[in-house]
Amino acid sequence: MLTIRPLAPEDRAQWDVLWRAYLTFYESELSPEIYDTTFARLTDPAAKERGALVAEKDGELIGLVHYIFHAHNWRIEDVCYLQDLYVSEAARGTGAGRALIEGVYKVADENGTPNVYWTTQHFNETARKLYDRIGDLTPFIKYQRG
Repeated sequence: MLTIRPLAPEDRAQWDVLWRAYLTFYESELSPEIYDTTFARLTDPAAKERGALVAEKDGELIGLVHYIFHAHNWRIEDVCYLQDLYVSEAARGTGAGRALIEGVYKVADENGTPNVYWTTQHFNETARKLYDRIGDLTPFIKYQRG
C-alpha cells in the first residue's frame, strides 16, 4: 500500500538517501549546511511557503517531492513551484511519481494556489513520459544568471 504524506522530522535519514540520489541524477552536489537548512525548512510547521511530501511503502520512503508557493504578477493568487521530484529506481513504474504530483496538486488546491508548474531537463525522457500524461508542456525555456 502506497501512502503519500507530509515529510516529518523523523524521516531525515531516508530523505537524505532519496535527495542525494536525486541530486546525483542531476550531477549536483550541495554542502551539508544546505541539506540541514533545507530539511529544517521543509519540516518547519511555520514555513507555510514551502513543503514536502513523501511516498511511503511498507515503512520505507520510496519517493519525495518538494514544493514552494510564491507570488505571481499575472495572477491574484500565488502559484506553486514543484521544485524536486524523485522516486527510487526500484519503485519507478509503481505510480509513486504520479501520486506525489497529485499530492502537490491537492496541497496547492487546499492552499488556494491551483497553478502548479515544474521544470525538467530535456533528456529526462522517463520522467517526461509521466509529465506528458499529468501536465501540459509549455513553450518556455529556462534561463538563469550564471
